[in-house]
Amino acid sequence: MSAVDGQRLGGAAPCRRALLHCHGMRYKLLQEGDIQVCVIRHPRTFLSKILTAKFLRRWEPHHLALADAGLASATPTGYMENSISYSAIEDVQLLSWENAPKYCLQLTVPGGTVLLQAANSYLRDQWFHSLQWKKKIYKYKKVLSNPSRWEVVLKEIRTLVDMALTSPLQDDSIHQAPLEIVSKLLSENNSLTTQDHESIIVAIAPLLENNHPPPDLCEFFCKHCRERPRSMVVIEVFTPVVQRILKHNMACFSGFTESLLFGQDFGKCPRLRLFTQEYILALNELNAGMEVVKKFIHSMHGPTGQCPHPRVLPNLVAVCLAAIYSCYEEFINSRDNSPSLKEIRNGCQQQCDRKPNLPLRLLHTSPDLVSQEVALTESRLKSVIVTSNEIHVEVERNNTANQKLTANVGNDSEPNLIDCLMVSPTCSTMSIELSAQADRILGCYVEILKMLSDYDDWRPALASLLQPIPFPKEALAHEKFTKELKYVIQRFAEDPRQEVHSCLLSVRAGKDGWFQLYSPGGVACDDDGELFASMVRVCNNVHILMGSCYKTKKFLLSLAENKLGPCMLLALRGNQTMVEILCLMLEYNIIDNNDTQLQIISTLESTDVGKRMYEQLCDRQRELKELQRKGGPTRLTLPSKSTDADLARLLSSGSFGNLENLSLAFTNVTSACAEHLIKLPSLKQLNLWSTQFGDAGLRLLSEHLTMLQVLNLCETPVTDAGLLALSSMKSLCSLNMNSTKLSADTYEDLKAKLPNLKEVDVRYTEAW
Repeated sequence: MSAVDGQRLGGAAPCRRALLHCHGMRYKLLQEGDIQVCVIRHPRTFLSKILTAKFLRRWEPHHLALADAGLASATPTGYMENSISYSAIEDVQLLSWENAPKYCLQLTVPGGTVLLQAANSYLRDQWFHSLQWKKKIYKYKKVLSNPSRWEVVLKEIRTLVDMALTSPLQDDSIHQAPLEIVSKLLSENNSLTTQDHESIIVAIAPLLENNHPPPDLCEFFCKHCRERPRSMVVIEVFTPVVQRILKHNMACFSGFTESLLFGQDFGKCPRLRLFTQEYILALNELNAGMEVVKKFIHSMHGPTGQCPHPRVLPNLVAVCLAAIYSCYEEFINSRDNSPSLKEIRNGCQQQCDRKPNLPLRLLHTSPDLVSQEVALTESRLKSVIVTSNEIHVEVERNNTANQKLTANVGNDSEPNLIDCLMVSPTCSTMSIELSAQADRILGCYVEILKMLSDYDDWRPALASLLQPIPFPKEALAHEKFTKELKYVIQRFAEDPRQEVHSCLLSVRAGKDGWFQLYSPGGVACDDDGELFASMVRVCNNVHILMGSCYKTKKFLLSLAENKLGPCMLLALRGNQTMVEILCLMLEYNIIDNNDTQLQIISTLESTDVGKRMYEQLCDRQRELKELQRKGGPTRLTLPSKSTDADLARLLSSGSFGNLENLSLAFTNVTSACAEHLIKLPSLKQLNLWSTQFGDAGLRLLSEHLTMLQVLNLCETPVTDAGLLALSSMKSLCSLNMNSTKLSADTYEDLKAKLPNLKEVDVRYTEAW
């Protein structure tokens, strides 16, 4: 069944009755309208025959409404004083006899005839088809409301479906009305056999191809998916219905949990989401399991590299989030007894009087101090147990760190730095056990998130949707969930596009992002920082990540303030990325505290890769000092047409430690020369007029040449992206941005952040 199922999911024709089409003129279903009315009573006497003669007929204008039960006038007087029930109308037909009134149709009622005259033939036909439709729907509602024999009911349903498919009326309600009738029938009759269920589903299948099922029908479909997941109806009939829901439903991700879970249409009709959710779970119950689900996801994406349906991804994500949320719903409902995410991260301690973590210092530890710290910690750590119907949460005390700390007490040796970094009085483990059913649901939908992350065109939008971390805190404390979701975060981290890996950072200040959750010490970290290093590295290049996500110094400052311990721990274990991070912190003077600087140096010298990189850093620092000592010219102008290679050759040929004024105007240098310019420690004036120096070089200059006072960028290709970086160059006194792509907003921002700026040229820019 699995191979066949997979092929059918890819678009093979389902086994349902062929669609019937109506050719010719199409009409909109009338609900009300103006028309002339004449009532002719059947003549019983000679006098009544004379009164009903053609020349004595009286026509009345009425505004008629086609209600659910009958025909009624907005002004119930004259002929239409009483409404006409559809059950009283024996027949509806167009007048075709000779000399009949133009554009008329007649309703045969007991004791006479009602004539309706429209303004033209199109309106007459529209009234005719609308009345016929209303009359038949009224009849089927009556017949199917009191079923006697189900074989007769099934025949009536098929006739009703055929009528909807062949009707010349073109209106959403034409297909919805039969579905609502069947939905009501199923909700009021719970004694149907499975065969009856499948027969009814197959009968209404043609109507579902272009219409969402009503809520009660969705519930019936959900029940069928749960009870008969291997039924052929699931593949043959439900697949195109779910595909239509995912392609045409409009999900709305506005930033709050409720909208994330349910979306716009899912919020109005959550049973559509539940049906989609149960359908996917039914696919997972087939022989091939997740392989069938994978083929379904692929069919939704399409064979090309770009999915043609923009609503598919947000709808699938909404379904996944809601399903994952449901796995923890029992526990969420008892949240009053559960710890917050902050408490989970801190070992579920009480918020008051919480002891801070031990400081990260390479100092001799006092045995008395350690014993007091351990005793105090043990007295505050408690075991917390919270139970619900489906979820069991147990928080146990983790004494490993304390044991490591006390093991070093009693000798005069300096404690191991790794042990110091791992010691935390608040370290605890949390295990969440789901029921078997919830565990299957969780596994299925986390696996779907993995599949979605494998599509290159979907990954940017998926990363953006998951950036706010739209999962309950119980899920983030669940080891299985965070371990499985780690694959998705890894895919984001490996993607070289900025719009993808930048979503690993928090969505706003003060709120944790995936970067924090999967870093060492984070609630989701289980790999000693391997994923954390990958997130920092991204494309095996620290500078690419930091240049695209944050300015280098800002990013390093954030790491130093929040993640210095994990960075040092990984560097001690030989992680090259973290070693380079620590070297950059020293090079950019990120760390002010001398003790911490010495600790970082000790960390770097403890491994071969760290020792090598630290020696290279020291060599670079010595070269800069040597340049300043040797002196050299204070002014230099490069000839026009000079290139980056010419500048590099010139600067490497002599000593330029005292160079304060450099003019590269009208040369062919680009941003690539910035790596040579930052080696000029005394540079105060730089002229880049009419060069190809761009944003990348400008960002590099702003991070290193903080003493620069005069900068000429006239007629260079720099944009706001690079000019904004100049806000860190507080010494700038003169800035020429003539004929650049400077915007007014960026200009105002620079003026506010550069207090010493006195001379500015913004002619021929947007800010002029």
